[in-house]
Amino acid sequence: MAKTAFVTGSTGFVGLNLIEELHAQGWNIIAMHREASDVTPLARFAGVERVFGDITDQRTLRNIIPRHVDCLFHVAGNTSMWNRVRVEQIKVNVRGTRNIVRAALEAGVRRFVHTSSIVAYGVNGGTITEDTPTRASTDAINYVRSKALAEREVRKGVSAGLPAVIMNPSNIIGAYDTSSWSRLFTLVRQGRLPAMPPGGGSFCHAREVARMHVAAAEQGRIGANYLLGGAQASYVGLVREIARLIGVRRRSVVLHPRLLQAYATVEEWAAPLFGREPDITRDAVSLFSENFYCSSDRARSELGYQPQTLERMLSDCRDWLYETGRLKH
Repeated sequence: MAKTAFVTGSTGFVGLNLIEELHAQGWNIIAMHREASDVTPLARFAGVERVFGDITDQRTLRNIIPRHVDCLFHVAGNTSMWNRVRVEQIKVNVRGTRNIVRAALEAGVRRFVHTSSIVAYGVNGGTITEDTPTRASTDAINYVRSKALAEREVRKGVSAGLPAVIMNPSNIIGAYDTSSWSRLFTLVRQGRLPAMPPGGGSFCHAREVARMHVAAAEQGRIGANYLLGGAQASYVGLVREIARLIGVRRRSVVLHPRLLQAYATVEEWAAPLFGREPDITRDAVSLFSENFYCSSDRARSELGYQPQTLERMLSDCRDWLYETGRLKH
């Protein structure tokens, strides 16, 4: 019989990639979404059951998670780097995770897969592995701190008997991205990204991240973390590769973080006046001035992880942006 998945954050970037993978593998899918979410993308997947719920409201979680469901994939999260939303981010990432962990324990789920991030390990020198001590719970960057604190909630659940696995993707690139790295394509096209911070990181394909979530549900070790990396690039190198792939000539350079911080301060002040989010924020400058590289050896050996090239993931993201009209040729 087909397995059943309960997915939070089902209308988001990673959530939609996961729904697509689960659908392709023949799972029954219950997609949880908030009342205000655009559920249009879910319509392309026949048979997906949609339920309303909000991880920040414990009451909405009651009676919607089936007893002993095969896997609850907790993908919902707030990935903003804008300090203006820091209170909401803690509410979603930390308290929301606490709520869903409690609900999963009450429902007796057979497996719980939590979508975390490489940043939950904090800023470390060298290449991060799953054994690298985390220092992120006191980090000054709210997003980083919230992801570490969310993992802490999952570990509390494991101690209480929750059969949880934690996924730590690096920088994710791929289809269904409307607000993360895909924004760089538009900024590069419009010539609005002449400089980048001096850092770099590992990158992973959204489709492969989704496949690893399913693999973790079926064979991941309870209580284990799995880092997903692969391709490595500096952020200025990423921008140059995007420019090449969309056929524009752009000169992007590395700029000292102090200069970018000044620019980001102006952006954070001015952007709301024009009804948009800042192109760059102070927290983003701080984060992307660091190097976040990781080893994927555990995911390779235990889950069959297959890292993709940077060109492949960027090309797939570009093609999706073209197909949906979010990027003009």
